[in-house]
Order: sequence, then structure tokens, then C-alpha cells
Amino acid sequence: MKRLLSRSAFALVLLLLPFASALASAGYTQTRYPIVLVHGLFGFGQLLGVDYFYQVPAALKADGAQVFVAEVSATDSNEARGEQLLQQVRQILAITGAQKVNLIGHSQGAPTARYVAGVRPDLVASVTTVGGVNKGSTVADIVRGVAPPGTVSEAVASAIAGALAKVIAFFSGTSDLPQQPIAALNSLTTAGSLAFNAKFPGGVPASACGEGDYQANGVRYYSWTGAATTTNILDPLTIPMGVLGLAFGSTPSDGLVGVCSAHLGQVIRDNYQMNHVNEINQSFGLVSLFEVSPVTLYRQQANRLKNAGL
Repeated sequence: MKRLLSRSAFALVLLLLPFASALASAGYTQTRYPIVLVHGLFGFGQLLGVDYFYQVPAALKADGAQVFVAEVSATDSNEARGEQLLQQVRQILAITGAQKVNLIGHSQGAPTARYVAGVRPDLVASVTTVGGVNKGSTVADIVRGVAPPGTVSEAVASAIAGALAKVIAFFSGTSDLPQQPIAALNSLTTAGSLAFNAKFPGGVPASACGEGDYQANGVRYYSWTGAATTTNILDPLTIPMGVLGLAFGSTPSDGLVGVCSAHLGQVIRDNYQMNHVNEINQSFGLVSLFEVSPVTLYRQQANRLKNAGL
């Protein structure tokens, strides 16, 4: 009889496990303030039905977060993109009735988000940068070196980048946004980033590869990044990332941004087995099989913000 009861109890536990798991995750990502995801260079909110932050918005919403995906110029300066983002933040606050937002920016989305936090810290609870160009990119420096201002090579590079940006804008429904490839390039060089940081120093590390202030002007700062280039042979972008990563020599990078450049505020981790596109769960989730899912990282960050009262 006792053995029968024991088996029945065990069966009941197995039956209830899925429900217990669902209850445990309910509210896991439910932050106090809305989350706004900010794309990087040549980015988009959604392109032909595909999220730039692949599967991330839905995963965050599933467990309670209010999530918005910003749509800023695919190519333009940090300041111009920042002004576009600020306008959207105001709209989000009006829609939700919230007082602040949590900004999460990838690549050039990092300084774009930092601009908003710098000019209107009262509207921003936190800034999280993912593979953020916070101290410039060696790749941008090389491009600027082979295409100096006023040269034919610069004009050609600008035309090609501009054409790509217009295609992205057309298929993502943002053709009304301006595209300024050279302004974007200048913003992403080391010199451009240093000039930007002088105006917007919140969270920027004082040392070459340390952490920055965790909080500045009431805004919390966080960052994480990958430190790999080729991660999944099935991903068509993994080889290009590997080639671009050669520009960094022995310096760890995600293929486009050096690990130390990606540091901002509280560095959660800077050595994930991810390249620059893996950090947004691209291409289509074809990421390393030996690393935590990028989607999980965004969920964990939302939970971190929730626990911090943000």
C-alpha cells in the first residue's frame, strides 16, 4: 500500500512539473520600466518579418516584459540616431505611462542609447550595451584609413554603404529615415568614439579594459560581449566574422568590436563564445552549440533589471 502511494505521489509530481516550471518563469522578465531594444549599424527593427534581435522580443514578452524595438537610421552618426531614439522613447513613455525606459543597445546601438541617457537621464533607468562600440572599432579605423576624407575611395565606399542602407530601410519600412554612411563611419572610429565619450562619459571605464561607474546621473550601466569569431560552420556569416576578426590580431574581439571596447559600467561577462551577430541570435539562431543561448542572456538581463527595481 505504501509503495503504491509512493508511486502515485511520484507520478503526481511528474505531472505537475511543467506547471511548476511555468509558474516559476512567470514574471521573470517583468521589469518595472519598459525595455527598448536598439539595433546597430545596418540594422533594423524587423526586416521582411525577421527580427534584428532574433526571437528576443517574444522571449522577453512571454514572461512579463513590456518590449519595444527602436527603428533608427541604419547608417548615421551616434548623435543623429540618438535624437531619433529619444523621440521614440518619448512616444513609448506616452503610450505606456511609464516614467523611464531600460535601453539595450547592440553594436552602434550602444552609443545611440548612451546619447539618450546623456541628454535625458531622467527618462532612462538603465543602459545595457551588447558588443557595444564604446571605445571605437579597429575595423572602422581600417576602413577610414583606406578611404580618407575627400578621396575617391571614400566616395565609392559611401555609395555602396548608402545603397545597402536604402535597401534595408525599404524592406524594413523605414525609408523616411536619413542615411549618412560617412557620419556613421566617423562615429565608430576610435577617434570618433573618444570625442563622443568626452561628451557622454556615463559608464565609460577610465582604464583601458576595466569597468566603468555602475551608476551615473541616476542611470545604471551594464555590458556584455562575445570574444569569438567563427562559432557555427552552418552560419553563413561566421566566415566573414572570422576574416574581420583578423584585423584585431591577438586582441580578443567578436569580429567587429574589441572586448575592451565593449566594456561599459558593470561588465557582466566579456568572453562568451559568440561573434558580433551571434550576440543578437543571428543568423537565425545558428550560434555556438557550446555556449548559453543569446536569448537566455537577454532574459537574464531583464531579470537582473527587475531585481534591481528597474
